[in-house]
Amino acid sequence: MNNSLHENSLSDVHQTIDPSKAGKRWKKAFAFFGPAYLVSVGYMDPGNWATDIAGGSQFGYGLIWVLLMSNVMALFLQSLSARLGIVQGRDLAQCSREVYPPAINVTLYILAEIAIAACDLAEVLGMAIGLNLLFGLPILWGVLVTLLDTILLLYLQKLGMRKLEAFIITLIAIIGGCFLVEMFLAKPDLHQVVKGFVPHLPNHAALYIAIGIIGATVMPHNLYLHSALVQTRKINRNHGSIMKSLKMNAIDSALALNIAFLVNAAILILAAAAFFNSGHHEIASLQDAHKLLSPLLGSKWAPILFAVALIAAGQSSTVTGTLAGQIIMEGYLRLRINPIVRRLITRLLAIVPTFIVVLVAGDTMIDQLLIFSQVLLSMQLAFAVIPLIHFVSDRKKMGVHTISNLSKVFAWSIATLIVALNMKLFLDSVADWMKGSNMWVQGILVLFVVLVAALLLITIIYPLILKRRASNISVHGNIPHTLNTGDIKPFRKVALALDYGDNDLTIIHYAMRLANPDTELVLIHIVESASAHLMGSDADDYEARKDQDHLNEYVKLITEKGFQASGILGYKNRSAEIARIIKETNCDLLVIGSHGHKAAHDWLFGETINSVRHLIDIPVFIAR
Repeated sequence: MNNSLHENSLSDVHQTIDPSKAGKRWKKAFAFFGPAYLVSVGYMDPGNWATDIAGGSQFGYGLIWVLLMSNVMALFLQSLSARLGIVQGRDLAQCSREVYPPAINVTLYILAEIAIAACDLAEVLGMAIGLNLLFGLPILWGVLVTLLDTILLLYLQKLGMRKLEAFIITLIAIIGGCFLVEMFLAKPDLHQVVKGFVPHLPNHAALYIAIGIIGATVMPHNLYLHSALVQTRKINRNHGSIMKSLKMNAIDSALALNIAFLVNAAILILAAAAFFNSGHHEIASLQDAHKLLSPLLGSKWAPILFAVALIAAGQSSTVTGTLAGQIIMEGYLRLRINPIVRRLITRLLAIVPTFIVVLVAGDTMIDQLLIFSQVLLSMQLAFAVIPLIHFVSDRKKMGVHTISNLSKVFAWSIATLIVALNMKLFLDSVADWMKGSNMWVQGILVLFVVLVAALLLITIIYPLILKRRASNISVHGNIPHTLNTGDIKPFRKVALALDYGDNDLTIIHYAMRLANPDTELVLIHIVESASAHLMGSDADDYEARKDQDHLNEYVKLITEKGFQASGILGYKNRSAEIARIIKETNCDLLVIGSHGHKAAHDWLFGETINSVRHLIDIPVFIAR
């Protein structure tokens, strides 16, 4: 774990795809497509299914227009997110860290992590329910099985961004194919489907379901994700290239999110055709829907396809949740950790509470957990949407690519509607939690609501009124007006870690270039014979003597070139010995060679650099 100075979002895949090298014109256009498909899976994850099923079973086709309106809003917000990443070259989390004060950023980071954990909670439950429906695997075991997708995700990331995108698109195709067959089996009334696009709300209950659909559609972590994924494409920083990238990503978003809309609409239409028309208006859970599909549609394939689509939706969403987690951690905190650890943290945050609830309360609490995950998502959404609108409206940062005044009005209208609806859902949930609670719990809940409201107010007004002047804002801190060179001193002692391999001459040459006539070069080599491991410096075997001779030869060659040099042998633990010698000789720079190993070889042979740098407090120069 380290505080990274690398400012590229998703640095391991940053600008790894170059559309200009794709060859034919259609291939160059196709090279831009992909990021929005990773984003789109968040709009069809298992958390959306419950609201779609409830809407279809209770009100038939009447709420399709709500899905369409939600999709239009989502498409517009995702286009703003893509615009931010393309034009500024920074993701939403990085921009937030640049503008908001540290305390607010830490709070926004915690809320974003909660949102990702909530989204992952829905995915865990979706996968577990799908496995239970398809194979009869108990929900509890299904929750544990979802840990295995950590390995799958790491493997996909190693294959590259295009392979990862292809995997997600394949899962989307599976979901779409399953519901296409379901539509054929359900035989919906097309005339009624078309009427469902006419805005109307039959009653107050329909309004509540509509709020749930809107709240479950726009996902806050997708706004962070999209602003980073578009940066995997390498583009020139001129006006024409940026405009082309904005255009191609707009097409990509339109295609991907309309597929997500069709999937959500298909779920609602399926629920309307199967449950509403047969009088089963109470169906809202995934298990009940699965159980009734076969008798109502007269096909054994209907529940099987439903379960397969549910598993595919859960699996595809886990990938985007992990990537979003990486983005917000690196963006808000400038903190990078091992991908395995990152994935395990995200997955365990979802699995542990799910496992405990299912273990204690059984399967009966699954629907409540799904609802709870959507409440957490709705609470966090405002804190992603509002900063996004501020950032793409900033003419100093966006230049000619700042959104128009009409777009600003539309954006703030969407934000107002989404925030109002989601805050209503959040406050209603808090009111339900307060019922029957004691005074202390009620007081804590009231305080929590007040703090959320205060944070929301700060998020809105700070960039407008209180934000620091742009000249004083820097990701790396304030830039000094002058450089004071009076305190700069040359290196007195430079340590050279030699392993008697191909890199030794490279290390020595770099050390000589960094040295001056008064610099002493301290050559270090660690004896790693069996005797040395057992006896340490008391070892006097053949290898130790030959290593000393070799070191003396290096010292002689360096002194002949006019440099001061000495050689020291270390024994036993390589990293600890190098660090010990550096500290005892008061060296102020270490030059060490890089083997260039990757993957497993890096773990086996290339860990010395990482180990040593954590044991010393002087600069490390890696020669390669």
